[in-house]
Amino acid sequence: MSPSDTPDNDLHQGVAGEDLIVFDQVVKRFGDLTVLDHLDFRVAPGERVTLIGPSGSGKTTILRLLMTLEKVTEGMVWVGGEPFSHMPRGSGFAPASESYLRARRKRLGMVFQQFNLFPNMTVRKNVTEAPVHVLGTPRDEANARAEELLELVGLGDKVDAHPTQLSGGQQQRVAIARSLAMQPEILLLDEVTSALDPELVAGVLDVLREVAETTDITMLCVTHEMSFARDVSHRVLMFDKGRIAEEGHPDQIFNDPQHERTQAFLKSVLENG
Repeated sequence: MSPSDTPDNDLHQGVAGEDLIVFDQVVKRFGDLTVLDHLDFRVAPGERVTLIGPSGSGKTTILRLLMTLEKVTEGMVWVGGEPFSHMPRGSGFAPASESYLRARRKRLGMVFQQFNLFPNMTVRKNVTEAPVHVLGTPRDEANARAEELLELVGLGDKVDAHPTQLSGGQQQRVAIARSLAMQPEILLLDEVTSALDPELVAGVLDVLREVAETTDITMLCVTHEMSFARDVSHRVLMFDKGRIAEEGHPDQIFNDPQHERTQAFLKSVLENG
């Protein structure tokens, strides 16, 4: 199904079920390159799912589709029981408009490899700008929430600092606080430690472990940090060539992988880690 098609609603009733995220036969192509190949994929509310696999296997494309940075080529994405990549039109669906997406995008927060903080703003303002201007949160309330979140990520003493005064690890922790300030149902994490010096990685991962342990937020994570994936995930999915090669509980994936592609990938990552 292409985005211009309008499938009958009856065919898709119950597709989302009680899952928070549903990819229904999703295809994503860039020219002749198929990055996601008829992907069926579901995430339950509160579930923490980690996507692993070689570069180019489609992991980050999943996050970019959810952040609406890319559009599906075929199939549909659902979030919270609502069509996300498409919107209802008549008896079927049409590609989602920007206003439709904007209203639903608020349910998701994303932390990227690069921190993308505003260098001319203090840490506090970096965290409060979106809640104030996008959600309409009163400034006093946004400031109080920002201070709580900065305490959570270990930066309570840096609220008045500017990003240039912080280390890379501290900047990434501010980026995490900024995403949480929007009170998303879903937190998307895209290789959040890959741009950091090795000695800064542990601090950022400790913050994310704390978020996982102290909130019921749904987390979808792309990472090469296998110990983090093992610690925080309810489920790990191994991707290869746009498909799920294997999925299971972290203990099963890391201790007894069944698929030879998973075995080879983990051997390579762990040997080079």
